[in-house]
Amino acid sequence: MKKQKTLWRISVATTLEAEDAVSEMLGTLLGAAASAYFDVEARTSCVSVFSQKILPRTIRPEIFSGLKRIESFGLNLGSGKITIAKVKREDWAESWKRHFHPQEIGGALLVKPSWSKKRPRKNQAVVILDPGLSFGTGQHPTTSFCLNEIVRCRNNGIRQTFLDIGAGSGILAIAAAKLGYAPVHAFDFDPEAVRIARENARKNKVDARLKPTRGDVTKLPLKPARQYDLVCANLISNLLIAERRRIANRLKLGGTLVLAGILAAEFAEVERAFADVGLKLVASRVENEWCSGSFCFV
Repeated sequence: MKKQKTLWRISVATTLEAEDAVSEMLGTLLGAAASAYFDVEARTSCVSVFSQKILPRTIRPEIFSGLKRIESFGLNLGSGKITIAKVKREDWAESWKRHFHPQEIGGALLVKPSWSKKRPRKNQAVVILDPGLSFGTGQHPTTSFCLNEIVRCRNNGIRQTFLDIGAGSGILAIAAAKLGYAPVHAFDFDPEAVRIARENARKNKVDARLKPTRGDVTKLPLKPARQYDLVCANLISNLLIAERRRIANRLKLGGTLVLAGILAAEFAEVERAFADVGLKLVASRVENEWCSGSFCFV
């Protein structure tokens, strides 16, 4: 029997404010997508990367240096405690089951892990998504808002198109395909995220309608070949602001643009930036330290 490679968990205890920056730093440093779990009671976030690679001796000081750089930008890191530990694969898989539960989005959509026995309601679309070594589960406030807007904007019987900018696990695009949006397009800058999104599309039997691709929002042509009825961009605020014209140009007149991944303290700046390209905020939600919003052309 072939011996399995050692699985390492590299984690940093931090705050919601610094979660995205720490995730980006760890993912870049270790060459794998980071996942995050927020403890509501402790008000702390744990950002982790799982890796089968042999870790260099310098990994801890490199992470420490990365945290110092993040702190220099004015973000509150919290404790910043670094933990590196070997993990039994069975223990890792079971630990996530305690935190990942079925999620209903109105009466139209059910997102659940494969081990859940929860049955959908009549005419309720189902997305099956298990946590993996890199994933997006829909339980983060920003992803949850996007899912709610995908359900809210769906007008059954009418052809509606959908674009997901920053697809991650593919959860938003898969939900859109299940709810009848067509065509559904999705892209992500991270090739590992693209691979996982494609695998999740296959598991949900929508791979014939959804083929996530690798793409860079900063390199999109200003004049797109296609526009969409619903566009979701779950990205950090500075990227949303910098690329607002490229993002807005992909939205049809009468369509809805959903922006998420924004810290509440930064949302006003994002709103002003998109007002500059003719978009008005029509709905928003603040949860914990995050704010998400839906925009339409004035």
